Amino acid sequence: MRILIIEDDADFREILKTSLEAESFVVDTASDGTSGSYIARTNHYNLIILDYLLPGKNGDIVSRELRTAGIKTPILVMSVKTEVSDKILLLDSGADDYICKPFAFTELMARIRSVMRRPYETQSPTLTLDDLTIDTGAKEVYKSGSVVYLTRKEYMLLECMTRKCGKVVTRAEIVEEVWDNESNPFSNTVEAHIRNLRKKLRKNGSEKSYIHTIPGRGYKVDRVK
Repeated sequence: MRILIIEDDADFREILKTSLEAESFVVDTASDGTSGSYIARTNHYNLIILDYLLPGKNGDIVSRELRTAGIKTPILVMSVKTEVSDKILLLDSGADDYICKPFAFTELMARIRSVMRRPYETQSPTLTLDDLTIDTGAKEVYKSGSVVYLTRKEYMLLECMTRKCGKVVTRAEIVEEVWDNESNPFSNTVEAHIRNLRKKLRKNGSEKSYIHTIPGRGYKVDRVK
């Protein structure tokens, strides 16, 4: 899952980014409303965390711009302002929820889960493929009932592709959903992670894999044949 944080306080922005990355999110950031609005309109995100008072454009203006542009990504606004009138302004501008600063990270995570359930409410929290089970809530993977220990990026890559089971996922799509916008798109990091996943998910010790290479197109997660 990919999140954009639009926040002008550099220290707070970095704390949020680090904390969310520890929860297996891919996180991009912007330091003002103008650049944040542009980034949000030119990239795909699963959630936007938006500060209310920003240089360039305030949060309500950014939110309204995104909705006018047809961007339906859930928006969670955070602000030191607690007046009802401010909350109404932001919700009317298109925001989905509002959290007051200061807040506990546990509360932020609860609101993120609540907001992000809405567009994905038809998706099961558990993904299964043959003897492979992915618990997307606990971020754990099981093979024939035994835990498969994956790194954070390996897990994110597997969940990304398994959600599109049976469909070809291009390298560009993988980079966009699993790596942030500071990553080098020309490095071999995707291929290295694919190799590691294949080794860890071998079926019954064979060379067969859940992850299939589609020459010239990308990768596909599907049943082992």
